[in-house]
Amino acid sequence: MAEETKTVLPLAKGVVPTGKLHEMRKRALEDPEGFWSEIASELYWKKGWDKVVEGEPPYFKWFVGGKTNLAYNALDRHVKTWRKNKAAIIWEGEPGETRVLTYYQLWKEVNKFANVLRDLGVKKGDRVTIYMPMVPEAAIAMLATVRIGAIHSVVFSGFSAKGLAERINDAQAKVVITADGMYRRGKKLNLKEIVDKALQETPSVESVVVYNRLGLDINMEEGRDYWWNDLMEGAETYAEPEWVESEHPSFILYTSGTTGKPKGIIHDTAGYMVGVYATMKWVFDIKDEDIHWCTADVGWITGHSYVVYGPLLHGATTLMYEGAPDYPKPDRWWSIIEKYGVSIFCTAPTAIRMFMRYGEKWVERHDLSSLRILGSVGEPINPEAWWWYFKHIGKEKCPIVDTWWQTETGHIMISPAPGIELVPLKPGSATFPLPGVDADVVDDNGNPVPPNTRGYLVIKKPWPGMLHGVWGDPERYKRTYWSKFPGWYFTGDYAMKDEDGYFWILGRADDVIKVAGHRLGTMEIESAFVAHPAVAEAAVVGKPHPVKGESIVAFIVLKEGQQPSDELREELRKWIRETIGPVATPDEIHFVTKLPKTRSGKIMRRVLRAVISGKELGDLSTLEDEASVEEVKRAVAQLRKDLGLSE
Repeated sequence: MAEETKTVLPLAKGVVPTGKLHEMRKRALEDPEGFWSEIASELYWKKGWDKVVEGEPPYFKWFVGGKTNLAYNALDRHVKTWRKNKAAIIWEGEPGETRVLTYYQLWKEVNKFANVLRDLGVKKGDRVTIYMPMVPEAAIAMLATVRIGAIHSVVFSGFSAKGLAERINDAQAKVVITADGMYRRGKKLNLKEIVDKALQETPSVESVVVYNRLGLDINMEEGRDYWWNDLMEGAETYAEPEWVESEHPSFILYTSGTTGKPKGIIHDTAGYMVGVYATMKWVFDIKDEDIHWCTADVGWITGHSYVVYGPLLHGATTLMYEGAPDYPKPDRWWSIIEKYGVSIFCTAPTAIRMFMRYGEKWVERHDLSSLRILGSVGEPINPEAWWWYFKHIGKEKCPIVDTWWQTETGHIMISPAPGIELVPLKPGSATFPLPGVDADVVDDNGNPVPPNTRGYLVIKKPWPGMLHGVWGDPERYKRTYWSKFPGWYFTGDYAMKDEDGYFWILGRADDVIKVAGHRLGTMEIESAFVAHPAVAEAAVVGKPHPVKGESIVAFIVLKEGQQPSDELREELRKWIRETIGPVATPDEIHFVTKLPKTRSGKIMRRVLRAVISGKELGDLSTLEDEASVEEVKRAVAQLRKDLGLSE
């Protein structure tokens, strides 16, 4: 660990930890009934609960006996107050057009679309697949679905027809909601064409609702396909909410691993609602005057929890942006922050590293003084990216909430919590578990590991937003999450705790390279590369090796002004040897200008592994830029030619 990562930073003058966070964590674990009852009481319940939590691993029930409605809590509660005409959603399209929906306007749209779904025969418990761009209608569709007690399955609009069909069929969805198309880096993409292809293999689908985003000339099948606006014109303006049991599923969200069938993670209504409501307040310190912008797509759990439900449960203003982060120029995001006076900004470390490569000049063109809290989500943030984010975006005045959580956990689990108490931060550490989260780092036998020792991250007690199964596959649920450490939830991540009890997330336990018997985490090596002053981004994968088992291959994106050279390649090898050790020295270092990433910003390491091993690339439908793969192929071929290596 680099020395500066151990620096403890109080990020506000005069702020001294009072112990409030410690007190809340202690109470939540000792008295979950009382603790969570107080928080849940801030929301609306048609019928109160009899018991906060009951059950045995791997199945727990939250707010047993209660009845509520997620959409009612996100909208109706606020429409009855002064927030009625407050902005609920501020939206900007990639071409630059803007829309603002007040709470009252959003409530009306959700009610009408809830009646549209009912008119299409959607009932409580039916599944609705949502495959849409980042437009307000995506949030309207989600809220309308839960309003009538149906279950939504949002599929990221980057998935291929095959990926979409697989998820529709697994959920047995009755209705698909989509758009004619979407913008991406100035291009018009035809979404309906993908949907039509998927529907050739999805017998459960009865109706398709199409939002007219681009005005494309698309195929509309009579009796099955309907235009969003046509249905909304004749819809009733009020839909009585379906008061569902606390345990009733609100949504299914599919996790897409590199291998195997996607897992449909089930989340309930009440536990998820209370967990997201609490963490939105604790982590983001959300206030009525805030403009909250989380850059995630609604197709991912972050979009569900902290673009749609979390902000709306608090009556906050949430911002949605349709396009790419650096289109048409690398300052698009910073211009949006300045334009709307964004006060809370949350994004992925991958995006931060991309902006680091562009340099500070794009940031300095804009007034970012409205910001007061910065968030990091999706993967651990390396210290160098943390410092850049803190200095250039937050101007050394905004605390960074480095969050750890998963699709399965529903809401943030380990994170700084300025809404409770601003503890000193360590760049690269997610700090401490939030109240009600009993996390630990253990060895293969389940014993706590000593400080600064890598182990498995586990959660020992149930928490409100926890997953409630894998759709249609209870055995997979038990096997994947509850079998390695019986009675505890296995996160699948490596972590360590330092001597102060701060948690450091070290990446996926299955994302390791085994070199001569040594297990090395890809994140550890990538973070070491990015610590070098010439490096903006790095991706590391393993390649089969006849002697060592695996060898390390690195793909490096340099900062602006840096040039690839054999000297720099050797300098980076030496840097890794000195930073981690000789065993981590890469056999190959390839310089590229961009890494293959998904449109949500995650590096597609499986693509890199396929290129270096000469295997099939597989499904590339979520790939942001196909040119990145071609560049990787050329870089690998050229280096191997230069070194006289066989393909």
